[in-house]
Amino acid sequence: MTNDSTNTGHLARPDDLPQMIDIGINLAHDSYSADRAAVIARAAAAGVRQMIVTGSSGASTRAAIEMARLHPGRLFATAGVHPHHATELDADLLRELSQLAREPEVVAVGECGLDYFRNYSPHAAQQKAFHSQLELAASVRKPVFLHQRAAHEDFLAILREHRASLVGGVAHCFTGNQTELACYLDLGLDIGMTGWICDERRGAHLLPLMRTVPTGRLLLETDGPYLLPRDLPVKPPSRRNEPAYLPHIAAVIARARGEAVETFAAGATSGTRRLFGLRTID
Repeated sequence: MTNDSTNTGHLARPDDLPQMIDIGINLAHDSYSADRAAVIARAAAAGVRQMIVTGSSGASTRAAIEMARLHPGRLFATAGVHPHHATELDADLLRELSQLAREPEVVAVGECGLDYFRNYSPHAAQQKAFHSQLELAASVRKPVFLHQRAAHEDFLAILREHRASLVGGVAHCFTGNQTELACYLDLGLDIGMTGWICDERRGAHLLPLMRTVPTGRLLLETDGPYLLPRDLPVKPPSRRNEPAYLPHIAAVIARARGEAVETFAAGATSGTRRLFGLRTID
């Protein structure tokens, strides 16, 4: 794995930029195995001092919790099964997930939801796994970290069925249209934004939507190692995304909202702490 340490220094940020939190980083991914500590250090140097490590399967959930234990107060975890892995959520894994979700390092249940774009799992299996994890989130009183792609109507129907029992949630990696955004906001969900908005081919439609999201309900994430911002001035040779690029995403969103980046970042951080119950760190 190429070490990208020389390729993040170009990211300029004001000295007083508030602390940012990456709400969705797949830090258990193999692409970080060779330099995970350096990735965490580069993030901190860029102002991203706290991160939520995504659990998307039994194995990645266990790994995310272990990483959070090694970096208390800086890394946190989600516990869940991505719709791609829905067929893996049998009775044994659901029982284990129910235990893992109660660990103090876990701040949300998920990544869970529906993905009819890839269809790696049958729709019925996805829906069953989604129901199970929403029920789990309600029982442990933790928010949900949600995934939806090409499945809006079914996703919305299932969420509405459970919404009264949920304590909150975030529509992770939002890439949808104005109608979908309004539906999610009406349900009380926060909105997670990634470097997708930096892609002029696929994400330009998101720019005018940014002004319609209330302050504190628009949260920041990289979804690394995926979704490297396409408009980075200097791209890493590996093409791997990482949390050190979060300030760049924040700047793009702030411009779209007509806000100073400091103002937007402060709102995003405050909203993240509210949703996930995170404390500030020194």
